[in-house]
Amino acid sequence: MQTGNLFSRSSILIVLALFFALGLKAQAKHTRPSAGITYFIDPAKGNDHNTGTAVGKPWKTFEQLNRLTLSAGDGVKVIAPGSFHTSLVLKAMGTKERPVKVWFAPGRYNFFPDGATKRQLHITNTNDTPYALKAIALMFDSCKYVDVEASNAATIVLRGKMIETFVNACDHIRLSGLNFDYQRPTVSELKVLSVTNNYADVLINKDSKYTIKDSLLTWQGEGWSYRPGWYWQVLDPATNELERTDISIEKAKFSSMGGNKVRIHFAKNPGFKAGLIYQNRDVTRDCAGIFMRNSSNLWLKDLNIYFMHGMGVVSQYCNNIKIDHVAVKPSASSGRTCAAWADILHFAGCKGKIEVGNSYLSGANDDAINVHGIHLKIIEKPAAKQLRVKFMHDQTYGFNAYAEGDSIDFIKPQTLLAYGSNVVTESKMLNDKEILLTLQSPVTADVQLGDAIENTTATPQVWIHHTTIARIPTRGILTTTRRKIVIENNNFQRTHMSGVSVSDDAANWYESGMVKDLTISSNNFYYCGEPVIAIHPENQETGNVAVHSNITMIGNHFYLKDNNILSAKNTASIRLINNDIQLKGQLKKIDDLVKLDHCTDVKISPNNINALNK
Repeated sequence: MQTGNLFSRSSILIVLALFFALGLKAQAKHTRPSAGITYFIDPAKGNDHNTGTAVGKPWKTFEQLNRLTLSAGDGVKVIAPGSFHTSLVLKAMGTKERPVKVWFAPGRYNFFPDGATKRQLHITNTNDTPYALKAIALMFDSCKYVDVEASNAATIVLRGKMIETFVNACDHIRLSGLNFDYQRPTVSELKVLSVTNNYADVLINKDSKYTIKDSLLTWQGEGWSYRPGWYWQVLDPATNELERTDISIEKAKFSSMGGNKVRIHFAKNPGFKAGLIYQNRDVTRDCAGIFMRNSSNLWLKDLNIYFMHGMGVVSQYCNNIKIDHVAVKPSASSGRTCAAWADILHFAGCKGKIEVGNSYLSGANDDAINVHGIHLKIIEKPAAKQLRVKFMHDQTYGFNAYAEGDSIDFIKPQTLLAYGSNVVTESKMLNDKEILLTLQSPVTADVQLGDAIENTTATPQVWIHHTTIARIPTRGILTTTRRKIVIENNNFQRTHMSGVSVSDDAANWYESGMVKDLTISSNNFYYCGEPVIAIHPENQETGNVAVHSNITMIGNHFYLKDNNILSAKNTASIRLINNDIQLKGQLKKIDDLVKLDHCTDVKISPNNINALNK
C-alpha cells in the first residue's frame, strides 16, 4: 500500500516535471525571461546554428532573433554589414531605465524583399493596391522602449519596393543615426543636354536603369518596370525650382548613344528644355517609406533619407512624435535630385505633440509636411446611440479611425462648421470602409445623413522650427488641426505652390479640420508660389462664417515672385504684422498684396515693404 502511494506520488511528480519542461520549451519560442543579454548578427560570417550570444558565435540572419521577445537591458548588435533576405521583426519590452538597444555597425546593408516579412497594410492616402502584401525591412511590433542606433555610418539599402521601417502598436521607440536609400530608386531621372526640332539628347542618371527595345524605352527596377508615362517633374538647377508637368511621349522613339546618353526622337518637342532635369515615375500609390501606426512617443533623430518609395514618413493615429535633425535629400555622390516619391512627412489622425525641427526636407513629389485629420461621412443612424460612418476617399480607408473615449464633432460639409458633439464608447469596423460607432449620448435629430464626423481627440499640437524646405513641387507645409500650431524659424525655398497652406474639406480628400490657433513667425520665404500663405477652407456655403480663426503672421521675411503674400477666406482674427516684404519691381501697398474673402477682424499693418527692382 505504501509502495503504491509512493509510485503514485512519483508518477505525478514526473508528469508535472515533464509538463513544466514542455511549457518552458513552448514559452522559449516567444519570450526569454532573463535580462541583459546581447545578441550578435553577422550576415557575412554568422551561422544561425550558433548561440548568437557571443561576438564570436553570431547568427547570420534575424530568424532566430525574430522568435524571441527581448527584455529590459537586452541588446542586438549587427557587427558587420552585408545582405539580408529576411526582415528584422523585433519584439521587445524594455523600460525607461533599461531600454532594448539595437546597433548597426558602419557599412551598407542590403535588404531584399523576396524573403522579407510581408503584411497587408492600409496606409492613409496610399491605397491604390490595398490588399497587396507590402515587404518590410525593419519592423517593430508591440514594442516598448527600444533604441536603434548607428551613428550615421550604417546605410539600409532597399533592393526592391519595401517599407523601410514599420512601427506598429509601440511605445517609446527611437531611431537614430541610420541612412536609408534604394539601389534603384522608383523615380527615374534624366538631364536634357540639347534640343532640336526633332530630337532631344539626354543623359540618364546612372541609378535610373533602363532598356531600349524596338525604339521604346522601359525603366527597369528591382522587381518592377514601366514605360515612361505622362507624369513628369522638372527641376531648374539654376533656380532650384521644381514643378510638375505633363509630357506626352507615347509617340516618341528612343535610341542609345552610349554611356547613358539617349536620343529622344519626336515630330514635335513635347516639352523638353536644355539644361533642365526631368523626373518620371509610375503614379501607383502602393507603399510608404517609414510607416508608424497606432504608436506613442516616437523619436526620429539624425537620419539621412536619400530615397524613399511611396508616401514618405507616414504617422497614422500616433501620439507624440519628434523628428529632429532628419535630412531628406539624395546623397551627393548619386547625382540624383529626387528623395521622396510623394509627401516627405505625412501625419494623419495623430494626437499629442508633433515636433519637426532642425531638419532638411527636399526633393519630393508632393508636400514637404502634411498634417490633417480624416472626415468620415454619416450614412446611417441604426439606433438611438449609434451611427454608421464611411471613409469616402479611395486612397484612405481600412483602419479604425476612432477609439473608446474619443470625442467627436458633427460637421456640415457645406459650411465645415461644427454643430454638435458626442463621445465614442465603442468603434467597430464593419468592413474596410465602414465603421459602426456607439456613442455616449443619443444622436440628436439635427444630425443628418451625409454630414461628416471629425475625431477631435485625434488632433495634435504642431511645432515646426529651424527646418529648410526646398525643391518641393506643391506646398511646403499643409496643416489643419484645431490645436496650437507654431511654424517658426524655417527657410522656405521656392516651393512651387504656397509655402504654408491651411485647407479643411469634407467633400474632396476629406482631410479635417478647422484651425483655431496658428502662429507663423520669424521664417524666411524665398520666392515661393503665391499666395505664399493660403488660408482656403473648402466650404461650399461661404457667407459671413469663420471656419478658421486666430492666425498670426509676424516677424517673417517674404521675398515675393509676384504680388500675393496672403490669400484667406472665411477666417476670423487675422494678424499680418511686423513682417519684412521684398518685392520685385514696383513698390506696392500691403492692401495690394493681400486677398481676403469673407474674413473678419483683420489687421495687416504695420509691415515693412521694399522694392528690390531686380
